[in-house]
Order: sequence, then structure tokens, then C-alpha cells
Amino acid sequence: MKIFVTAPYHEQGLQTLRRQFGEVIYQPWKPHGRAFNEAELLTMLQAAQPDALITEHDQVTEKVITANPQLQFIGVCRGTPSNVAVATATAMGIPVFFTPARNAQAVAELFLSNVILLLRQTMPAMQWLKDRQWQAGAHDSYLYFKGNELAGKTIGMIGFGAIGQLIARMVKDFPCPIQFYDPYVPEQGTYRKTTLEDVFASSDIVSVHLPVTSATKGMINGQLLKMMKKDAIFINTARSAVVQREGLLEVLEKKLIRGAILDVFDNEPPDELDYRIIDMPHVIATPHIAGATFEVEDHHVNIMNRALLQWYAQDNKQIAELANKDLLKVHMP
Repeated sequence: MKIFVTAPYHEQGLQTLRRQFGEVIYQPWKPHGRAFNEAELLTMLQAAQPDALITEHDQVTEKVITANPQLQFIGVCRGTPSNVAVATATAMGIPVFFTPARNAQAVAELFLSNVILLLRQTMPAMQWLKDRQWQAGAHDSYLYFKGNELAGKTIGMIGFGAIGQLIARMVKDFPCPIQFYDPYVPEQGTYRKTTLEDVFASSDIVSVHLPVTSATKGMINGQLLKMMKKDAIFINTARSAVVQREGLLEVLEKKLIRGAILDVFDNEPPDELDYRIIDMPHVIATPHIAGATFEVEDHHVNIMNRALLQWYAQDNKQIAELANKDLLKVHMP
């Protein structure tokens, strides 16, 4: 089998692919400066004629897939294969593998660091210091920037998958009570399952961990956000499409909540309305970097290779990393 790899892959991972499958052509997108678009990917695949593709952010569209019916699988080194025409692959009998939770540790660590920064007023305190505001003999900083501890804060998760559960394990010894809303996750002995409305109304920190689906688009609206406590913090490191931007803007501008921590925006790069939110002093905003660690690439290589070995070498067709599980019903009854 010849595998064409455009995702970042370390040498050990490439060697594993070679031992198991044969030839590997490695042409990562990063030196290119951006993901490969449809036309570029069509040209590259036409020249290479691979039997399989492992990608990350490239545009693996319906046209790309139908032009390459020889593909035996498509691997997507992302938490969701949103850049791939999965339905087309399913119709053509091509399994699509992905790497769920590849960035769970990275996102969880940024959650912890930024929520503490906001609670402790660290960012404005640093700016005050850099602006030479510290006067001789004064205790202004101790008075101005007195913050709160994370310990004892109730954290509410909207979506309680791998990332939410990892955060919960990290903060359990602070201690922080954890409650969650997720219709797909059963009751947990340690963590309290409750309604969507209750999470917003009774949590000190509300953190969103949802994928974008027809059911979740715009699910977090102004009505829910207005249920939050006045001193509560709203966090979204998942997807901006699940939050109605105008509702978030309103509660922040009117200071109906303490603040927000955001890593995703309706437009990337942001538009003027996004910047109205980003520029607020009680908002910590980062440019979609929650999953941007060097280790994430190591994680996605390990997850992808493990999935491929289970599927092909061990004949395990029930792996969690299969994105198009309908394939098993249609093509592998």
C-alpha cells in the first residue's frame, strides 16, 4: 500500500507506517504555509496515485474523493474530520479515521491557566506594573488586583467528552465541584449530571465543549447566558458556531457576567464585531491556539497509527477512531 501523508508526522510514526503498509510519501502542509486546497490536493494525488491519504487540515472535498476511488482509507489528524467529505467517502466504501482527543491535554491546560489568570486579575496587574504605576510606599496593587481562588468554584461543562472529563480530573483536588450537561454521557458517580439551564444558572464557571452539529449550532443563546451568575465566567475553547455571538456580546457589554475566556470566533481572522468582544478588559482572548502544542502532533500520530494497526493488523472494526461508522452497516454487514 502507498500512503500519501500531508499531516505533520514524526519520523518514528512514518517508520511504523512503512513497516506495516509499505511505501510512504511525506509532503506535509506546514512548509507550504497553509493547508492544501482542493485544486492542489487533486494535482498532488493525481501525480502520486496513492492507495491511502493521511491529512490534517487540507480540503478533502467530494471532488477530491471521487477523483481518487482507489483510496483504501482517509486518515484525518484532527479531533473532528470537518474538512473531509465523510458522506462521500462512506458512499464509496472508504473508511475515514480521525484522532479524537489528540488535543485534550493542551486544551485542558490552557483552560486552567486562563481561568486562573482571569480570577486573579493577573493580566491587568502585569500591565499596571509595566505602566510604572507602582508608587513608593503604596499598597495599591494589593487592593486593586485582589482576585479569587479557583478552589471551591463550581465548574459546569456543556458537553462532557474527553476534554471536559480531563479538566474535571485535573481540578477535582483543588477542589472544584463539577456538573455537566451532555445527553450522550450517562450519570457519573463523581460528577453531577443536570440540565442545560441549571449548568448556566448555578455554575461559577461555564465551559463549552461541543462539536458543531445541526443540533448544537447556536445552542448557547442570550437567554441561557443571561441565566449566569453576575460573577460567573464563560469559556469557549470549542467552536464559535455553538454560541450566538450577539447574546455573548450583550452580557459582556452590560457586565451581566464577570468575564469570558475565548479561543474561537465567528470569523477567523475576526471581524469588527468579534473585536468588540476581544477588546473588552474582562475578556481573555487567544487566536485559536488551545490545541496548538508540539505534543499534539505526537498525540495524533500515535492515535492514528494505533487505529490503523487495530483496523488492518488486528481486524478490529469497532474502533472509536472510525468517523463513518455507517460504513460498517453499508459495506461491511
